[in-house]
Amino acid sequence: MEAGMDEIIAGLKNATLEKSSERALPLLKQLSDAETNLCDKYDIKNDLLELLQLPDPGVQIQVARCIAEVAKTEHQRTKFSKEDIIRRLTELLQSPAAQGGGNATDRAALELATQICRALGNICYANDEARNIIKELGADERFFALLDYDVDTDDEDREQFVRVRCGLISNYLLGSDEIAERAVELKLIDRLERILTRCLCDVDRHEELLLSILPPLSILTEQISDLYFAPSLNKTIAQILAKCTNPDIAESCLALLHYEAQNDDVKLLLAEEGLCETIYQLLEKYKTFANTDEARVLMKLACDLIVLILTGDKSMHYLYSTPLLKCMEDWLDSSDVELLTTGVLALGNFARTDSHCIHMVENKIMHKLLAILAKNNGTEHQMTLQHALLSTLKNLVIPKPNKAAVIEAGLVDIILPMLEIHQAPVVFKLLGTLRMTVDGQENLASQLLQNEKLVKQLVHWSQTSEFTGVLGESLRLMAWLIKHAYQQRDSSAKAPMDDTGLRKFVAIEGAVASMVGMLASTHLVMQNEALIALSILTTLYHSKAATESNTLDELLVQADVGAKLAEQITLNGESMTKELVENLQTFVKLLRSSSDALVAHLRQHNIEELLKTIPSLVEYCTL
Repeated sequence: MEAGMDEIIAGLKNATLEKSSERALPLLKQLSDAETNLCDKYDIKNDLLELLQLPDPGVQIQVARCIAEVAKTEHQRTKFSKEDIIRRLTELLQSPAAQGGGNATDRAALELATQICRALGNICYANDEARNIIKELGADERFFALLDYDVDTDDEDREQFVRVRCGLISNYLLGSDEIAERAVELKLIDRLERILTRCLCDVDRHEELLLSILPPLSILTEQISDLYFAPSLNKTIAQILAKCTNPDIAESCLALLHYEAQNDDVKLLLAEEGLCETIYQLLEKYKTFANTDEARVLMKLACDLIVLILTGDKSMHYLYSTPLLKCMEDWLDSSDVELLTTGVLALGNFARTDSHCIHMVENKIMHKLLAILAKNNGTEHQMTLQHALLSTLKNLVIPKPNKAAVIEAGLVDIILPMLEIHQAPVVFKLLGTLRMTVDGQENLASQLLQNEKLVKQLVHWSQTSEFTGVLGESLRLMAWLIKHAYQQRDSSAKAPMDDTGLRKFVAIEGAVASMVGMLASTHLVMQNEALIALSILTTLYHSKAATESNTLDELLVQADVGAKLAEQITLNGESMTKELVENLQTFVKLLRSSSDALVAHLRQHNIEELLKTIPSLVEYCTL
């Protein structure tokens, strides 16, 4: 075959020298039809450039086709990445409609445009050198002008032109951010939008056109950060999604809208456009057909878009008054885990205001969520659903009027078995949900402090977790349990408070050390919570017998409380709030009245002198 290729190349060179269209045509066809890599050792660029100068449209078509084929290899792409050949191809590239002149001429013009698009598209594929030449020549203006040619026929040749026209544009856009930004300046998006708008009249009939037009839009969003389309274009894409039956078109529309919906204004626009309800209806219609991997991916993309739109405050408030709320509640009964999870997440986003949360508890939505969690609270159940359920329940339990109702409905009993789960995202939400639940619930806090398994697990997570969220939530939950259990004391009552839970907490190995370690947290809120919890424990134990008091003092010394206080003051003294400083003073004052060993420990770490370095404390003293 190589010997045959030698003959073809030699014949082509002779035809070029003779400027013979007749001799060149069959040789060009043979080159185009040959295996692509057979041409790699030959340099035919100059010969093909010479033939492109001939006025014969038939030769120009075959030369462009030949270049398109040989430029499929990286070696030949490099050879054709030259200004002269790219300039000549661009000069010949005109919109078929601009050339007119009868059916035969139209056909030739269409074929020439098609083959030139193929040639240039293959040359600039993964080729920055060629792309830069195109940009410098301003050839991209001609590429984009091809979109003005109105293709509205089922003709196979025109369909190929539609594909390769946008294939060229896509390959070119995949270059640099600068190229993409230039395309926007040259009104590429406006041209694409005009075509999409025209396709709205019959989406199914224009499938091929849509499949070619949507990819350049996707590339632009990938290349340019924070590229947001005009509201009219986003509406058009949403309308195409509502009308199309082709899964590839639906996926492209969903991906574009997903990107655009990162912007809160777009979220509201899509909400008002009824997109969420449209997606709901489409998923309800086609859910029984979602039995392939591709269909499941499409379903997840659609579900994710509903949830994303609901993350916007304005869009969430708008949709709360639409049928979507009931639609999402209905999905709580779905046997499809994707729809079920979406329903839970959507309701969790609706539950971002106290009024919504109270309404959802009053209407027993909370009972449905708890029933689902009760069936999915084991180590073998799906993490995504567990995470969604805990996130939603955490929101619902925040308003004070809801707490008693949610506790009475069995939230804690359903959640506690989930301590066996050790997947960080679920644990994080589990701890946060418990923390919100015990807020102001003194009896519950006291009961949970007596749950040895819970406290030991919290201590373990607070000392070993590699996930900072779990570590922080473990510490905060322990501090909140101490604080709210202590709040049950009634100073007017004659009977002493039940401190069983607090004493059990201190008795658990590592519990006091965890609270002391919390003093060195990078978050001032957590430092403050640690000070309050430790002050409560110190107050409680100093009111007991000396032996019990000494037990806590020993634990504080073992936890190196002096070093942690010194670290806290040294690193955060200048940024401490008034409340934090006051709680720090209270805790240190309590420690001063402790055992001699603890007092000596504080002196060893120079705590008294360090306190004097806190700017705000100095200000209070000098007023």
